[in-house]
Amino acid sequence: MPVVRRHFTQGDFGQIHFRTAGEPSGIPALICLHMVAKSSRSFHQIMPLLAKERLVVAVDYPGYGESCAPPSPSLATIKNYAQAMLQVMQAIDIKSADVFGYHTGSIVAVELATQAPTTIRKVINISAPIFTPTEVADFHEQYATLPLNEEGTRFRTMWERIIFHRGQGMTLEMCAQSLAETLRGGEKYEWGHFAAFDASATYQQQLPMLTQAIMVMNLHDDLQKYTLRVDNLMNKNVRVDYPQWGAGFLDAHPDAVAKEILSFLNKHEDE
Repeated sequence: MPVVRRHFTQGDFGQIHFRTAGEPSGIPALICLHMVAKSSRSFHQIMPLLAKERLVVAVDYPGYGESCAPPSPSLATIKNYAQAMLQVMQAIDIKSADVFGYHTGSIVAVELATQAPTTIRKVINISAPIFTPTEVADFHEQYATLPLNEEGTRFRTMWERIIFHRGQGMTLEMCAQSLAETLRGGEKYEWGHFAAFDASATYQQQLPMLTQAIMVMNLHDDLQKYTLRVDNLMNKNVRVDYPQWGAGFLDAHPDAVAKEILSFLNKHEDE
């Protein structure tokens, strides 16, 4: 089984942290893009299963995991997150890749495919963050930074949200790890959410314009109803529903998820 290794390279805002598994081959590498406020740790269990025939790379966005943060929230953007991915790809000489994005990572994946259309071959989105302007305004209010006080309001609310959205098979240990990853963002932990909300309109414009083959995985989670809207943006896209999976599914069901991902990545265009 391939081993997951950790690395750093230099980016626009300081060091970028990323994980790799497997080795370069004639098959395009796979770039894994996490949701916020998490990190590349989200893919730790599944990476070895995906890396048996290819190089798999999971990157922490600037400000998450162990990557240095932008100096201001105005620089925490989906475009800059995608640029950081390109910097990692250049640092380790990746010339052809597929991308696998989760929630915020779905938007980053489409931006990356737009910025580098000849480099990115296939795109997988776990959920499609398709929001109306009214919903974006509501999300900005809902996800305002939680107060940091002696009563522990922030930590209690974060934990309650994780438990509320907990998917089948997600253990309490997995929930605790999820909370720990969120806390690593410090006072900047919501910057990525705001970046995603504000980029939803661009995502909706870019998605049907992509020339790459795209699979949208629709889980039983908090973006399920929004993801159904992707049908109106179909081009070379396919939406596949997974009602048996929810939050934590990458850790809870890595073998089954890897099988689905590899099936799509290894499928020839004419099949």
